[in-house]
Amino acid sequence: MLAAMSTAAPRPSPQATVASRVRGDACPGTLRLHTADDGALARVRVPGGVVTVRQAEVLADAARRLGDGELHLTSRGNVQLRGLRQACGGELAGLLDAAGLLPSYTHERVRNVVASPLSGLDGRGLREVRPWLTDLDAALCASQAAPGLSGRFLFALDDGRGDVAGLGADVTVRAAADGAALLGLGSGGEVLRVPAGDAARAAVLAAEAFLDLVRESGSRAWRVDELDLPPGELPRAVRRRLDAAGVGCAAGTSVAAEGGAGPPPGAAGSALSVHVPLGRLTPPQWRELTRAADGELRLTPWRGVVVPLSPQADAADLLAGLAATGLVTDPASPWLRVGACIGRPGCAKSRADVRADAERALAAAGRSPLPLYWSGCERRCGHPAGDRVDVVAVAGGGYELSAVTARRPPRTAPLDHPSHLATALAAISP
Repeated sequence: MLAAMSTAAPRPSPQATVASRVRGDACPGTLRLHTADDGALARVRVPGGVVTVRQAEVLADAARRLGDGELHLTSRGNVQLRGLRQACGGELAGLLDAAGLLPSYTHERVRNVVASPLSGLDGRGLREVRPWLTDLDAALCASQAAPGLSGRFLFALDDGRGDVAGLGADVTVRAAADGAALLGLGSGGEVLRVPAGDAARAAVLAAEAFLDLVRESGSRAWRVDELDLPPGELPRAVRRRLDAAGVGCAAGTSVAAEGGAGPPPGAAGSALSVHVPLGRLTPPQWRELTRAADGELRLTPWRGVVVPLSPQADAADLLAGLAATGLVTDPASPWLRVGACIGRPGCAKSRADVRADAERALAAAGRSPLPLYWSGCERRCGHPAGDRVDVVAVAGGGYELSAVTARRPPRTAPLDHPSHLATALAAISP
């Protein structure tokens, strides 16, 4: 301990390159902290984004006692604690362990699972994914091979509506209309149909088959799309694993995924959905969310929060209270189209205070046909999947805009100041 499927049609993927790495996976976790310019950073994996109210209170307490006081949401529905003081790793691990947020010390960095956040709450979807989520986390923590996965390897559990199926996961399980489950591997390729009751186990077996091929081929791949193997080799390896485990499978049919921006803000069935500007939750916002929730919160991969409600709750009153803290409850808010990395002063590699610049350009961003993601350097940490406009800080000041879409090559334009964003966007428009 330290002190301190996709089942959509194939599309270009930022991971679709052969990996060439000379060092191990340095992805941070709870037991291995990352040193940033604003202090140590811990990434707490929250499978499916689901935290009980009690766990939410523990996270807030840890941020207040040990860090900068805020909770930072990631693009996978996890939580980062920033500004942590040195030599706090043992205390942090103890707090999280006692709250049930650290069920396996050996598996804590590989519990990367996104799930349809409104499943079972809004009447949509073909199946509630909570049983899959519980079973997948248990099977993952029980797998002796799973600790060999990279901290970037991602599972997705989609209730059939197609929301998280479009997030570029390494292993995707999607509910099918006939009651079965579709098992997808990476950004395209063969889809396998498995019994719904075996879906979680099949997902872990698929990840273990990936690790087998990485070892056998001598690859340094961390993600499925990085494997440089003949077409069909991974699906065949997965089939062999499933057959050996007694899990029946057959060829499945790909289903288009929605992806997009996640649940819009507002009331949704027996829940509320809010967006968190730039993924940064202040203590008053977190308190208001836990006050409104009926037992749990669901953090989304789009840096939002779904709040399940009790039958007696007044949704309009609760939405007003959440909006008063600065959370986004208006589906027309331009904040829904803006994201950013941490930037300065938190990151030494950043060339700009990207969050401040993103806020300065908020009005123009709201008129952009694509979401904008502001990055302090070419690494583009935390950028979303799908079509977007990358706004990347360049050496010497200013930014470069680039429209990233699956339909045409990127078009770029310079941005010398955030106030000129509208002009720069016009320059890259079709």
